[in-house]
Amino acid sequence: MLGAPLAPARTAITRTAYWTRLLPLLAALACVTRIPSFVPPLWNPDEGYLAVEARLLAQGGQLYDTVVDRKPPLLPWLYEAAFALCGSGSLLPLRILAVLAQLLTAVLLASVARRHWGERAGRTAGVLYLLVSVGLNPEDAQAATFEVFILPWTAAALWCADRGRWGAAGAAVAAAFLTKQTGGAVLLPVLWPLCRRGAVRAGLPRLAAGFAAPVLGAALLTDPAGFLFWTVTGSAAYASVTGSGLHVLGRAVANAAILAAASAGLLPPIARALRDGRARAGEPWPWLWLWLGSSVVAVAAGCHFFGHYYLQLVPPLALLATAALHVLPDKRHLAAVLASGCACALFVAWGLLAPRPELAHAERLAAALAHRTAPGDRVLVWGIHPETYWLAGRIPATRYLTAGLLTNYSGGRDGSRVGEAYAVPGAWPVFRRELTAHAPTLIADDSRGEPYAPARLPTLRRLLTTRYTEIARVDGAILYARAAASPGAGP
Repeated sequence: MLGAPLAPARTAITRTAYWTRLLPLLAALACVTRIPSFVPPLWNPDEGYLAVEARLLAQGGQLYDTVVDRKPPLLPWLYEAAFALCGSGSLLPLRILAVLAQLLTAVLLASVARRHWGERAGRTAGVLYLLVSVGLNPEDAQAATFEVFILPWTAAALWCADRGRWGAAGAAVAAAFLTKQTGGAVLLPVLWPLCRRGAVRAGLPRLAAGFAAPVLGAALLTDPAGFLFWTVTGSAAYASVTGSGLHVLGRAVANAAILAAASAGLLPPIARALRDGRARAGEPWPWLWLWLGSSVVAVAAGCHFFGHYYLQLVPPLALLATAALHVLPDKRHLAAVLASGCACALFVAWGLLAPRPELAHAERLAAALAHRTAPGDRVLVWGIHPETYWLAGRIPATRYLTAGLLTNYSGGRDGSRVGEAYAVPGAWPVFRRELTAHAPTLIADDSRGEPYAPARLPTLRRLLTTRYTEIARVDGAILYARAAASPGAGP
C-alpha cells in the first residue's frame, strides 16, 4: 500500500522523459525543414500584403475601413505586433513564429497519436508531419502566411476535443477561423467526439461559447459591419469559378500531384489500411477521415486551389498514416519516414535553389519608386504584388493594395471575369475618392499585359491619360508622374 501513491509520480516521470527526448528532435526538424524560409526577404504576395497592412495599422489605420482585405484579423494583428516589437524592415520575426507554429502542430499531433496508439506512434506522427509540411511549391510551403498559422489552432481543436475540453476546443476553432475563414472547417471533426460520447447537452453550449466569444470580440474590436462584409459577404465574385473552370482545374490537379509526391511515405500505408481492417479498428479512424474530408472542403472552398490551401491536408494525413502504421512492423515505420525524408530533402533543395524572378522584379520596381519619390509621398502600384510598397517604404495611395480587389484578378482568374464590374462591391467609388483626396505622386502600372491592364479599365485609363505622364519603364512596368498642370487632381 505504501507504494501505491508513487504510481502517478512514475507516470509523470515517464511522460516528462518522453517529451524531453522527443521535443528536441521535433524542434531541430522544424528548423531544418524551414531553412529556405529565411533566405529571401519574402516569399509571396500574401506576405507582402500582410506586411503593408501591418505598417498601415501601426500608422493609425483601421482594419476593414482604411485597411482592407478579405481575411480575418488575427494574422494582420500578429504582423503588426511583430513589427512593433522588432521593426517593420524584416519578416524574420514572422519566420521564427512560423517555425514555432509548425513545431506546436507537430507536438499536438504527436500527443494525439501517443494517446491512441502509444509512444512510437507519437514520434512517428510528429516526424511525418514536419517532413511533409514543406511538400509544396516553396512559395506556398515556406511563406509565413495564413495556412501555416491555421494549423496549430486546428490541431489544438482536435487535441481538446479528444480530451472532452469543449470550451477550449471552441476557442481553438474560433482562432483558426480568425486566422483564415477555412480554418473553421475543423468544427466538423470537433463535433464527432462530442456526439459519439453523448456529451451534446453538456458540451455543445461550452463549445458554442468558446467559439462565439473570440469571434464576437474580434468583430467588436474592428467594425462589426466591416468584419462581416470583408470576411463573409463581400467576396461572391471571388468565390465564383464561372468562366475559369479549366484554369482552376489545372491548378487543382497540379498542386494535388505535388502534395502526393511529398506524401510518398504516407499514402502507401493509408492505402494498405483501407484493405486491412486491423488499422481501422477503434474510434479514431473515422474521426481522422472526417478531419481529412473537412480539410478537403476547406481546400475546395472558393474554387481556387492555390498550393498553400493544401497545407490543411497535411495534419490529418500524418495521423491517418500513423494509425495505419501502428499495427505494422518497425521496418514499415522506417520506410515511411525514409520516403518522407527523401521527398522533404528535395523540397528543401527546391526552396534553396529555385530562382525568384517575381521577387527580383518587385525589388527593382521598388528601388525605382524609392528613387523617384520622397518617404512621405503616396504612390499607386497597379498590380498584384503589394510587397512593392513594403520594399520601397512608400505609402499606398488607396486602401486597395492590389488590382485584384478592384478587378477580381486576385482569384487567379484567366481573364474571362476580370474588370471593374467584378470588383469588391462599392470599391471603385471609394478608389476614386481616395485618389482625389490624395493623388499619388507616382503610379506604377505593373500589369504587364495581364487582364487587369489599365487599357481594359475605363476609370484608370482616363486617369492616366488626363492627369499623368509616362516617365520611365522598369522590367515592363510603366511609371507615371503627375502632370505639372494638375497637382492634386483626381480621376
